[in-house]
Amino acid sequence: MTQSINFKRELQATVDEAIERISDALKQEGFGILTRIDMHARFKEKVGQDVPAVIILGACNPQMAFEAYSRAPDVTSLLPCNAVVRDIGQGRVSVELAKPTALMNMLGDKALAELAQVADQKLKNALERA
Repeated sequence: MTQSINFKRELQATVDEAIERISDALKQEGFGILTRIDMHARFKEKVGQDVPAVIILGACNPQMAFEAYSRAPDVTSLLPCNAVVRDIGQGRVSVELAKPTALMNMLGDKALAELAQVADQKLKNALERA
């Protein structure tokens, strides 16, 4: 069985509503949104393909990111945490948050793995609240 790389929840909402809900929920857990990539627009622009809306939000908890960076500067390749909001049709949206433990465990650093477990819980809390 393949390890899950994200936490996922479906919402009855528009894409914009879901973005607002997950952004607010992440903020309550100490995360801010640093970036937004409208992947569907890039697919249309770069390869001429239409897909339903899919937005990637780069979320960061500055304190946790600093702790991880201080421990292992190479960890910046895995930051920020991605939050994906995907239109799945019929007024439903999938919200997916990258699972820090899935990313950090590959580094083999016990302290980073423990920090990732804390981040996992914060992200699960946010997803439940969204």
